[in-house]
This record gives sequence, structure tokens and C-alpha cells, in this order.
Amino acid sequence: MSIPNKQIRAVYDDKTIRVYQAYSAAIADSALEYGTFKSPPFKMERMTWIKPSFLWMMYRSGWGKKESAQQRILAIDITREGFEWALEHSLLSHKAKHYADKDEWLRIKKATPVRIQWDPERDLQLQPQKHRTIQIGLTNEAVPLYINEWTQKIADVSDLAAEIHELVEQGELAAAERRLPVEMPFNVTEPIFRHLHDSETEGEQNFNHDCAAIE
Repeated sequence: MSIPNKQIRAVYDDKTIRVYQAYSAAIADSALEYGTFKSPPFKMERMTWIKPSFLWMMYRSGWGKKESAQQRILAIDITREGFEWALEHSLLSHKAKHYADKDEWLRIKKATPVRIQWDPERDLQLQPQKHRTIQIGLTNEAVPLYINEWTQKIADVSDLAAEIHELVEQGELAAAERRLPVEMPFNVTEPIFRHLHDSETEGEQNFNHDCAAIE
């Protein structure tokens, strides 16, 4: 079966779903010590982006080698309820077509605590794919919910990222593939699905929904 254009794929179970973030050593060490993010060094006032896709996180951070502020890759298990709350209280980061008035959209954007962005998924060589993966930006009231209520477990996967990257560099793509976290399509309710696809045509929505792209 072909992969739908927009798809949430993640490591998850019946209680939690895994997202990834890349941080400096100071923030990562603090998060691992306390089991959540503490301010300081974590900055509560900044938008924080969470990503269910391991490979997109590798693209964004350059396998943890892009810059010191992203040298540590963290896997954060958050509650499914929290993840779904974020999706329910989100706005697409681009101007959705049903907002004819730009000022109205900007007003709604300012009052909405979560941004959704769909970006091309990446392969092991970090090349863009035809299908897209979701990025979720948390701000305002969503940030304390994320760190105080949703976060259940934080693990450092920097070594795993380095191992996979080394295999890719050696041309051992099959071995690298076997080391990747197993991400599966994550289903959302029908209202959330429609909300996440509110800028698509009806035909596109039906195609993705039939393929169980979004949970």
C-alpha cells in the first residue's frame, strides 16, 4: 500500500506516544535528571517543537552534529491524551484556505496554543520523500501542560542516532534500517482528522482516511 501524502507515524502504545527533540547538553542533562523539562535551562516562553518522526529529527539536527544546541537527541514519551489535546487545539502553520480574511486568521493564530506543520519525511540519507510527516509546535498554555502533565518518560537516544548515522556513512543501509525505531500509523478521531486536513480537498481527505494515515 502506498503511503498517504500526510501521515502521523510514531512509536506508541495504548497509553503513550513518542516524540523527539534535540537540545544542548545542559537542557538534556536536566531533563534526564528530573524526568521532565525544568526552567532554567529550558525556556518556557519559547515555542517548542515535538516530532514523532525519528528520521525527521535526524534531518533537523544533522544526526546531532549540526550544532551544539541540538547535539543531544531526546525521546519523550507523552500521554496520548496530551498528544490528542495538542492536535485538537492546533492551527495549521500556513494560511488555511477557508480563512478568507488574513486578519481573522492571524487573530485565531495568536489565540491558538499549538501549530501544525507538515514537512516532507526523510529517508536514511535524509533526502525528502513525497509523503509528509507532522511537526507540532507548542506555545503558551501548551508548554506547561507538556512538561508538567503529558511527559511520562525521557530517554537519551543520541548514541542510537550516532550508531545509525555511522552505518549510513558506511553504506550499510539495511543494517541502519534495522536499527531504526519502528514507527506505525497512528489513528486519530474523525474530528481531529478533518481538522488536520482542513486545507485539503474532499478527495484527498477520503484517500488518506481510507489508508488509515491519521489516528
